[in-house]
Amino acid sequence: MQSGDGYIGPFTTEITLTYRNVFTNIGNAYNPVTGVFTAPLKGAYMFRISVFGQGPTPASVVIFKNGERVVVADDVQAQDRLNSSNGVVLILEVGDVVYVRLWSGRRLYDSKSNYNTFSGFLRFPLR
Repeated sequence: MQSGDGYIGPFTTEITLTYRNVFTNIGNAYNPVTGVFTAPLKGAYMFRISVFGQGPTPASVVIFKNGERVVVADDVQAQDRLNSSNGVVLILEVGDVVYVRLWSGRRLYDSKSNYNTFSGFLRFPLR
């Protein structure tokens, strides 16, 4: 997500989110232009997402692996702010892809405080 205050969405279709504020990207496996992480090694990887929204529109995102939904972070407004998070350990082969998609009709709010994040790291390689 681009720095600055503002909303992302809602859109009429799901979109792949691009997290442009990349804190660490050893090996450049995450592409901040496409929003896609491509596994450089076979292994067990940990991924986490956090979402934040404001107002009446829900905030919902999904971690995908190779086009398949894996886990959802979803929250419907309780007050004027909403947030959610989720995580998963995935076994990836070389070249498998992981990315985050915003549900259609949903909206995120972000600022320079980086409320919405996507992170992943190799826990251990596999043979």
